[in-house]
Amino acid sequence: MAKDKLNPACHADAAPYSSPALPPDHRYQVVALVLQGGGALGAYQAGVYQGLAEADLHPNWVAGISIGALNAAIIAGNPPRQRAERLEQFWRTISRQPLLPPTPHNLLDDAQALPPPLQGWLNGLEAWRALIEGQNGFFQPRPPLPPRDGGTASFYDTSPLKDTLERLADFDRLNDSGEMRVSVGAVNVKSGNFAYFDNTRQRLRAEHFMASGALPPGFPAVEIDGDYYWDGGMVSNTPLQPVLSERPRKHSLVFQVDLWSARGELPSDLSLVALRQKDIQFSSRTRMITDYMRDSQQYRQLLREVMELVPEAARGSPAYRHAAGQACDRLFNVIHLIYQDKPGEGHYKDYQFGARAMREHWASGLADIRATLAHPEWLSMPSPERPFVTHDVHSRASR
Repeated sequence: MAKDKLNPACHADAAPYSSPALPPDHRYQVVALVLQGGGALGAYQAGVYQGLAEADLHPNWVAGISIGALNAAIIAGNPPRQRAERLEQFWRTISRQPLLPPTPHNLLDDAQALPPPLQGWLNGLEAWRALIEGQNGFFQPRPPLPPRDGGTASFYDTSPLKDTLERLADFDRLNDSGEMRVSVGAVNVKSGNFAYFDNTRQRLRAEHFMASGALPPGFPAVEIDGDYYWDGGMVSNTPLQPVLSERPRKHSLVFQVDLWSARGELPSDLSLVALRQKDIQFSSRTRMITDYMRDSQQYRQLLREVMELVPEAARGSPAYRHAAGQACDRLFNVIHLIYQDKPGEGHYKDYQFGARAMREHWASGLADIRATLAHPEWLSMPSPERPFVTHDVHSRASR
């Protein structure tokens, strides 16, 4: 069967991705890094990227929402060997308070554990400072003046972030889609429609990444070409489905890095209720998406096999050609990494930008990706019998 001609949505001419970390017989054409939103927890994603870089696994597609979009800008805007260093510069920059001296526990050795009640109190203090002072190179409180327009209707001014992004990311490099594809999501304020900004379709500027992280009412809508945009996490906090649904479909290895866990315990007090609410709201049902995509790809593979049984004389029929447009033999492998809550964290964990917390989040991401890559068999191509597989180091399960 001339399957590629019949199904251009499945056809892909791209050569296999090259990396010594992957099995020599792999056929992955896309290695994607998909970064969920989650504010201060985004340092976990930076740790994951460091581990990928150590393994010489440099993605050729990075997609992000909110803080994931900001990490994506730093990654795509620098050469591979400098990305982890620039991510560290970014996180050290934005984890400093702009006014008062650092909170004492930020200066303690990271190995010095604190009792959870004390850690919780100090985390709350750091979050309170972020609300009062803002964060260096990221956002600052607005004067209590009436807003002039839609771009100033917020509690904080994010103009410092534009300077930080333009200092730490080369936007000419970032817009070279031949080296790395970049996609970030935002929401059009007027229409309520979700929008993906992609360097294969337009030139991306700092404003596109700021728009992806413009969560109201804290942060202002960001104007892009006459329209205003808010944080993409208001609609969907992970860009996984667009990456998996992209046409033409290609054999893909996807590292999905989540900052919120859909699974958790029944909360026993109001503070834990607020924490659990955020986890559920912003997890964006990643597992539901992977389950749906797995089932869909299995049906596409089954349809292709059934089409092999159709006599050659009948393959010109409209029904056959319609079926060919749905069938596909592409293979997908999703490696799932999910941030795990630490003792003493509260519902403010996404705006607790303290330096110690940043280092702990980073170390967690690095440890999780190293543990994941300690299973080299997880990087193998799925089989035609199981065209869509997922792996999760915390569940110790593959599906």
